[in-house]
Amino acid sequence: MDIPLAAQAIPFAEMLEKGKIPQEYLSSDYTVQQLVERLVHYVLSVPPNAYTMPQLASLLEQLDPKHQIFFFKKLKETSPESLKHFAPLYYGFMAEFHPLLFT
Repeated sequence: MDIPLAAQAIPFAEMLEKGKIPQEYLSSDYTVQQLVERLVHYVLSVPPNAYTMPQLASLLEQLDPKHQIFFFKKLKETSPESLKHFAPLYYGFMAEFHPLLFT
């Protein structure tokens, strides 16, 4: 019997260290959305020195643009003040997209 994604512990620390998201988490739109939501909560709940911005960027680069945008949207919804901490990452990713998309 497979354990539903919602009940699984996702090894974010390992993913950040290795710079790789296992394919099983990228298998469907639903799974990626769940991964992104949980990644947001992870990065907001661990100490800032538990990962680096380049490590986080490496993971986000493995997602399609729709899910990259979803990450920042959920980050803003969950903790608007945290965007200051993530600003370099945010602007780096958002520079790739059409500016009107975010106005």
